[in-house]
Amino acid sequence: MNYRIEKDSLGEMQVPAQAYYAAQTQRAVMNFPISGMRPYPAFVWSMATVKYAAAEVNRDLGLLDPKLAGAIIAAAEEVRQGKLADQFVVDPFQAGAGTSHNMNINEVIATRASELLGTPIGEAKKPVSPNDHVNMAQSTNDTIPTAIRLGCLWRLPELLEAVHQLAGALDQKAVEFDGVVKSGRTHLQDAVPVRLGQEFSGYAKAVARDADRISRAADNLRRMPIGGTATGTGLNAHPEYHQRMVAKLSELLGQPLHTSDNLFEGMQSMADMADFSGSIRTLAITLIRVANDFRLLSSGPSTGLDEIRLPAVQPGSSIMPGKVNPVLAEMLDMTCFHVQGNDHTVALAAQAGQLELNVMMPIIAHNLFEMMHVMIGAINAFTTKCVAGLKANPEKAHGWLAKNAILVTALNPVIGYLNGAAIAKEAMATNRTIKEVVVAKGLLTAEQADELLDVYKMTEGGIQGTGGGGG
Repeated sequence: MNYRIEKDSLGEMQVPAQAYYAAQTQRAVMNFPISGMRPYPAFVWSMATVKYAAAEVNRDLGLLDPKLAGAIIAAAEEVRQGKLADQFVVDPFQAGAGTSHNMNINEVIATRASELLGTPIGEAKKPVSPNDHVNMAQSTNDTIPTAIRLGCLWRLPELLEAVHQLAGALDQKAVEFDGVVKSGRTHLQDAVPVRLGQEFSGYAKAVARDADRISRAADNLRRMPIGGTATGTGLNAHPEYHQRMVAKLSELLGQPLHTSDNLFEGMQSMADMADFSGSIRTLAITLIRVANDFRLLSSGPSTGLDEIRLPAVQPGSSIMPGKVNPVLAEMLDMTCFHVQGNDHTVALAAQAGQLELNVMMPIIAHNLFEMMHVMIGAINAFTTKCVAGLKANPEKAHGWLAKNAILVTALNPVIGYLNGAAIAKEAMATNRTIKEVVVAKGLLTAEQADELLDVYKMTEGGIQGTGGGGG
């Protein structure tokens, strides 16, 4: 590979000849050959957005030459549009605080801005400095927490849209399945009847509530710590810089942002990030429960519950012909297990800050962006390839319900709990229905039993046989 020589405060470094980054990025590449992973696009976009805003604000404050500012803004906009993506090469597992990532962004934008001003890559003297110009009035310590917040908010509409679509698809199934009465189950044992639509309405509402939780947690991310510079004091930043930056970042993001009422807190504390991570973890908990219910309800089909049929999207076995597995539910489980691990890392990293700074920000950023990225993909796949195409199996649901001795619960107000327990035991022991036993014992007429054991009415609540409900 051809190299050029770049210099930083530690001396000279060989850098790939056509790279837009420079010495500090190359040092990070050499120091941290850890995972082979690169920063998520959300982290690159959000940092480039900070650089864009800072160039404009510093220009307007009379601190940055308009010509240099224009080139920085143009270069930063290219990065925001996804150009030069292969130039962001620092491993997520890197030096604390994120200085390497910040300098990677600074160097790429400086080199590209200089190129736009007529200085080719490799020239010893560039008109745009990564530190003095691109990083003006900034520190890693306030740009990284700002970028984490911006990046999460940038992807927030996409995540919420995925969650709302899943909730909507589940709600559609709740309507579609409303006429299917089935055996309820508690403790994985027979319980009083429910409608399949009622089960699905519970899934839909739980997912919708998780979207609300995520939105509420995201609102705390709108407080921007930019302008605190190194320790929260704002050293080297204009007194108007913080407020102007928040206004500009809000414009570039297209969402409302807020100034910070305490820049020291905004830079010391990762609690807002931990709270947001926790809201995604709660969504993962809900989705695991729903996915596992899908696996149970579709189990068999010949020897399991088989009350719903999931779309057959691929063969389920390399040795057993005809086998089809609940692969989308399994995928969702694995994704959500991974997300909970991500959240645990965020929690550990958030508590690991000391004094004026949390140096664990790079892994907080990486895990938050990963959580959002995999959740969006997994939820969209589960919604379109599983929920949208699943079908009820009314025959199997009704068949299981007919064998359910716990239907006797509806007779409690008429015959009493102890009589009901005895009848249930006898029905199970003799393989007869509840109706057959109560009629044979003379406790009810056949007509009374039919009225009281109307399974659809049972799903409507109230007290059977007293005029107090049941539809």
